[in-house]
Amino acid sequence: MQTEWILGLGGGLLIGLGAAIYLLGNGRIMGASGILGGLIDGSDRSLERLGFLAGLIGMPLLLRPLISPATETHLTGNITIVIVAGLLVGLGTRIANGCTSGHGVCGISRLSFRGIAATLVYIAAGVVTVALLRHVWGLI
Repeated sequence: MQTEWILGLGGGLLIGLGAAIYLLGNGRIMGASGILGGLIDGSDRSLERLGFLAGLIGMPLLLRPLISPATETHLTGNITIVIVAGLLVGLGTRIANGCTSGHGVCGISRLSFRGIAATLVYIAAGVVTVALLRHVWGLI
């Protein structure tokens, strides 16, 4: 029986737990793009945001020895596509005033219409993008 889904389930549970702790701890919605954006543009360089970012980067590094050998991914070897994709994701989170952790996890759990609508739009955009890049243009 394949068990890769357990890692996805565990990751989702950890994101949900982190969002709940963040909300209970300071009364604010956890949105990774907003936290990172505040650090980058200088609007809020608080210790809380730096700690969040350190945990976001550091925990996978700490847990790496506990997890089985690297999982196979289907990431393209074309670094230009990876960079453009990352920039488009960043632009999209700014335009949407949030990312998957803000709208998808926190917004949907609060039954926020804006969160639900944003989640539906970015999932549909992802499906169309992958369909075009993989099946039409053959890039990934």
